Amino acid sequence: MTIIKKPDFIQSIADALQFISYYHPIDYIHALHTAYQHEESTAAKDAMAQILINSRMCAEGHRPICQDTGAVVVFLQIGMDVQWKTDSSVEAMVNVAVQQAYTHPDNVLRASMVEDPAGTRKNTGDNTPAIIHTEIVPGDKVDIVVMAKGGGSENKARFAVLNPSDNLVDWVVETVPQLGAGWCPPGILGIGIGGTAEKAMLLAKQSLMDPVDIQALRTRGAKTTIEKLRLEIFDKVNALGIGAQGLGGLTTVLDIKIRDFPTHAASLPVAMIPNCAATRHVHFTLDGSGPARLEPPRLEDWPEITWDAASGSRGVNLDNITREDIAQWKPGDTLLLTGKLLTGRDAVHKRIADLMARGEALPEGLDFTNRFIYYVGPVDPVRDEVVGPAGPTTATRMDKFTDMMLEKTGLLGMIGKAERGSQAIDSIKKFSSCYLVATGGAAYLIAQAIKSSRIVAFEEMGMEAVYEFEVVDMPVTVAVDSQGESIHQSGPSLWRVTVPE
Repeated sequence: MTIIKKPDFIQSIADALQFISYYHPIDYIHALHTAYQHEESTAAKDAMAQILINSRMCAEGHRPICQDTGAVVVFLQIGMDVQWKTDSSVEAMVNVAVQQAYTHPDNVLRASMVEDPAGTRKNTGDNTPAIIHTEIVPGDKVDIVVMAKGGGSENKARFAVLNPSDNLVDWVVETVPQLGAGWCPPGILGIGIGGTAEKAMLLAKQSLMDPVDIQALRTRGAKTTIEKLRLEIFDKVNALGIGAQGLGGLTTVLDIKIRDFPTHAASLPVAMIPNCAATRHVHFTLDGSGPARLEPPRLEDWPEITWDAASGSRGVNLDNITREDIAQWKPGDTLLLTGKLLTGRDAVHKRIADLMARGEALPEGLDFTNRFIYYVGPVDPVRDEVVGPAGPTTATRMDKFTDMMLEKTGLLGMIGKAERGSQAIDSIKKFSSCYLVATGGAAYLIAQAIKSSRIVAFEEMGMEAVYEFEVVDMPVTVAVDSQGESIHQSGPSLWRVTVPE
């Protein structure tokens, strides 16, 4: 009989969480490199280059691929012949492992989980609790899949109960553009078909752990209904022209993964969950011989990508920029930012809105006049770092605050990822502002441009606090110009094609 010891189980999951924070699955890297080689959109190709370079840097430096180090999802298949040597529940052991992994002094990971989600939303401080799915199966081993799922992609999960006669492919193709770019394409779409509502969602999530193999499938040819659906959806989603980071291009998805389950004759439940450019998961088995040994990928597995940030870019001094300067920028322009900018996400914007509603002043020293704000919640620094990985968060969450910030604080411009909604674009045009995008999935690369960091306000909010970053040559792309023209509208329109039926 296999005996699984508490220390081995905890160490294995903690090690796995550290491992996936800085190692992409190699099948994802190979698929992204193939897409990079075939991409014709300059903006999309540049974004993919940054993601690939960031990935290699993280593998070398053992630092997170993305500042959003994810909610922990653990899938357990526990053999019925396994015996446990522990005084704790399986759930408790998983959460001890999460706490150890996310507070590891050599590679601190960002704590993003909040409790009382409909109320105070207080950060738990160590990224617990994990989301755990357990199956009891025949055998004498424990099979484990560990996943870290970022909020940007998870927020784009969708579910529908279609009529059995409805076209599932049409639903996917109509729904994907509605997701925007907040899930950081190019990535993978996981689709669950059948069962009930909760079963379809679980199937979609589980499918994201399957190997990236769409090109091999195309070469050998589809043989099953699911394989035919995968190829059809893959072609039609990429034909939408959304492209890397939503900038317009040939590749939006690197693979389509589908799992199905029998369902009620009156139903066709369909779930769709995207995985972002920070795809993170690993699979291992415990057999009682000790903790799992995870084999690091070889650095030779990463492609040699040359990326010249200065090529075709315009240098911008943030410390003396004017609205007249901004008026010269057009969607798709690449900029290298140098100077000081402020940071802030959802919680900061809500705090500022509440202060203004009460007629109170901003905290002393917090002044947005003629400044840019970067929507980011960075990872804590380690060793000699100024700041940990600091990639952008989804800007649409700040749309409802944009008019207030531009009108009442003197804010000049914004930096984030993904598209802006019509409300925010109208405000940008009204106040002759602009919105710039940094590449989601390039957090460690972006952090190299940050030369100093200090907290300006709301220190008690942790990663949600307002920081002042001093940056040198931080790469960004103009997404919405002062006239309200958006690359997230023009880019996909330019690259959209029609797939023959």
